[in-house]
Amino acid sequence: MIEGNQAITLWNKCLMFIRDNVNATAFKTWFEPIVPLKYENKALTIGVPSPFFYEYLEEKYVGLLRAAIYKEIGEGTELMYSILTDKTNQITVNIEGKKRSQAVQQGNIQNANKTPNPLQAQVVQDLDPHLNPNYNFDNFIKGTSNEFSRTVAETVAQNPARTFNPLFIYGPSGVGKTHLVNAIGTRIKELYPEKRVLYVSAHLFQVQYTDSVRTNHFNDFITFYQTIDVLIIDDIQEFAGVTKTQNTFFHIFNHLHQNGKQLILTSDRAPVMLQGMEDRLLTRFKWGLVAELEKPDTELRKNILRNKIRQDGLTISESVISYIAENVNESVRELEGIVNSLLAQSILFKRDIDIELTQRIVRKAVKCAEVKPVTVEDIIEKVCEYYKVDTSTIHTKTRKREVVQVRQVAMYLAKKHTDTSSSKIGQMIGKKDHATVLHACKIVKDQVDVDKAFKAEIDEIETTLRVR
Repeated sequence: MIEGNQAITLWNKCLMFIRDNVNATAFKTWFEPIVPLKYENKALTIGVPSPFFYEYLEEKYVGLLRAAIYKEIGEGTELMYSILTDKTNQITVNIEGKKRSQAVQQGNIQNANKTPNPLQAQVVQDLDPHLNPNYNFDNFIKGTSNEFSRTVAETVAQNPARTFNPLFIYGPSGVGKTHLVNAIGTRIKELYPEKRVLYVSAHLFQVQYTDSVRTNHFNDFITFYQTIDVLIIDDIQEFAGVTKTQNTFFHIFNHLHQNGKQLILTSDRAPVMLQGMEDRLLTRFKWGLVAELEKPDTELRKNILRNKIRQDGLTISESVISYIAENVNESVRELEGIVNSLLAQSILFKRDIDIELTQRIVRKAVKCAEVKPVTVEDIIEKVCEYYKVDTSTIHTKTRKREVVQVRQVAMYLAKKHTDTSSSKIGQMIGKKDHATVLHACKIVKDQVDVDKAFKAEIDEIETTLRVR
């Protein structure tokens, strides 16, 4: 039992640190009952007597536990719980400790949907940043499809307003945009606790604006936002068509940017694809850096599943993980939903999570996609058919005007009606790069806005694709 002896030694060191930071009653109640079980692969496993005990530790003392472990054992040490769930049969469940940020209080999650009051919180420590501390860089699983965006996000967090400002992150629903921008906010609060950081959805911003006008507190609303050091606006596409909100945000954006404050924005599409947004705002969105967060590839989906399974204390075979990853490819939320369904079914029917159960759950979850989704290949075929151009022609290097336009229309529709990344669209249409695709989208969008005949052509092609 070398692992157990080592765990006892290390845990006793941690206890000395903990004892100095809590009162005697709390120490006796919440830390003396903990049993160190093992230390291996840079992970310390501690035994706790009940699920309630575990939840209380995670809610009240996770920061202290991590501080003790990092100080006495080393940075990056994982915390694992072995929770006694059935005393009669001595059944335990292993769960990974949440990698929650110590810079943001857990209570903020409960207030995440409440509107920050522009009349309050004029002092740094009084401002609730409305960040979710469970969304941080430690548990943002890295892969080839998100590596660039994550690297950029970490750069901004290290040096807010000194690198990419604004940072505009876009991608389809469920790929981790909200997680990533919360991670930026929590890291900034860790490194620069004096900074006023605020995360707010575009919808809440609009609600605040409307309320401020209705109650004659518009000036207070503007003043409040002008005091923010790091402003994170999620789902900026919801500003589309709302002119007065856009005008107000435009002035706030200018003030913050000119005063060296960081702006971070997310959207479900690239700036060039945003309809109903003022050009002066779109121009500013592109001042800093536009980063795409793509759908997770198969390997990343497997890693996300493994992490979720480990956190939930489940045991699932690699064959089951592979099956889910290969058949559920829309979003991270969908992957997590499948695991939750498997867990519920396993408990309800008292059966192991095997490939048969998994296939049944997955088929139910994805069968709604009865209509075959439009692909880039479908779009190339329909666009070339409409303009009477051979599909092979758009893959050549020719710069003939009619071929260039066909290529640009295909890129525009592929970006609009599929979740394929810009770089992949470019590779599939003429072996062009990411920038060429975004430029093509802007050219076509601008022409659609001013040329009714051209817009009718695009509408007709879209009808053949059966998309709306």
